Amino acid sequence: MRRSRVWIIIAGAALTAPATVLAQATDGPAMVVAEDPQTGPLLLSDVLRRSARTAPQIIEALARIRQAQGAALRSEGAFDTVFDVEGRSRVTGYYDGTIVEGTANQPLGTNGGYAYGGYRVSRGDFPIYEDEAFTNRLGELQIGALFSLLRDRLIDERRAQRSIAARGIDVARFEAEAAAIGVQSRTIAAYQDWVATGLRLQAYRELLELAQDRTGAIDRQVQLGAQPRILQTENEQNLVRRRARVIEAEQAFEAAAVRLSLFYRDPSGNPVIVGADRLPSDAQALALLSVDPDFTLSQRPELQSLLARVDQSVLSLALAENAMRPRLDLVGKLAKDIGDEGLGGFSRTPFETIVGFQFSVPLQNRAAKGRVVEAEAKLDELAIQQEFLRDRIETEVETMRIALNGAERLVETSRREFELARELAQAERRRFQLGSSNFFLVNQREETATDAQVQLINAQARIAAAQADLAAATVDLDALGLE
Repeated sequence: MRRSRVWIIIAGAALTAPATVLAQATDGPAMVVAEDPQTGPLLLSDVLRRSARTAPQIIEALARIRQAQGAALRSEGAFDTVFDVEGRSRVTGYYDGTIVEGTANQPLGTNGGYAYGGYRVSRGDFPIYEDEAFTNRLGELQIGALFSLLRDRLIDERRAQRSIAARGIDVARFEAEAAAIGVQSRTIAAYQDWVATGLRLQAYRELLELAQDRTGAIDRQVQLGAQPRILQTENEQNLVRRRARVIEAEQAFEAAAVRLSLFYRDPSGNPVIVGADRLPSDAQALALLSVDPDFTLSQRPELQSLLARVDQSVLSLALAENAMRPRLDLVGKLAKDIGDEGLGGFSRTPFETIVGFQFSVPLQNRAAKGRVVEAEAKLDELAIQQEFLRDRIETEVETMRIALNGAERLVETSRREFELARELAQAERRRFQLGSSNFFLVNQREETATDAQVQLINAQARIAAAQADLAAATVDLDALGLE
């Protein structure tokens, strides 16, 4: 199943999680930046694979799963077999009785009662008010049980806490899956921003190179008197303006590389700042491989986590209602003294069968009533949250699909605009070289073409971002690199 595949990635992160990442999360040292030994264009799949295994947020979510598993194991402790031994001896006084007794108590997993077995043996004399302490020479064997007939019959504190803790593991797992999806979504956004800023930088550098290539020809024309000297000043101004664009784009690209390093880490967990030599050649790297059109609300881990919390609240309500019931317990005991007759007499020797009951009824029981009201209110709250969450998810997915469709149309328009602007710029440069155009017009055409190219890159980045948002909203694990 698709959902099980994400746990292969997340569980693998627990095994490969580096100690340095954990140390950074706890000790807070300065960020250690590792060198990138890889060569060639950096692909989105590479970044997603790295982030799925080394992202601190995913490792943190795994720690919460282990906490929930620890809580579940602790709740199982309520069903542990308990062995008790007690002994006492009168060292002074008229009586010299000594007794040793051992008991093993086992809580029942399907009832609020328990079963027990024990052995006791005594020596010496006891006062009449401790007559039950006498046993035969080889002691007494006994077994017994208590069964709840009303309160604690269907549910009790031990079984409720065990079930609540088990659902707590589910909550932690769904939250970890949501965390992984969130990390991968932010990873895609950081990668797309890095690629887009890099491509914009390339466009501005190409624009600057056009002006630099033209500088020599302009200088020669001025020296020959074919052009006025003011043209050199105008060309210098144009170069300064284009250099400023390049500098701003370089700063944006460097900042994007730093942001990407939060998700692209080496096997030791250190952030890796990717160099410009690994920038893909075109905007095709921005797009996801595919976005799965099939989606159901039950795939969203937030909804699954909420449903698990509803189950926990239902158990809490059942436990509160259980406390409102009268207590009626059936008790039974079988006992047999073995060996020669002791000082207690022959009455200890026959096989004993004892049955009885315990009954109690709460009168005011305001604590239990308060717990019922609290649990019912919590269920009402979760029901409202569930309804709103369903509406929000449906609205979110539909909005993202609209944004994706709009971005696709915008890309086509931007691409056509860029093609026309580039054609005009090329034609204007030829006319300028032949002396049929002027410096102002050719610069305007070139900058308009570059602006159209940047707009196309921005439009391609928007469609890629819309795809990434839709993949996260529809829990497309393949597109998010969590297959």
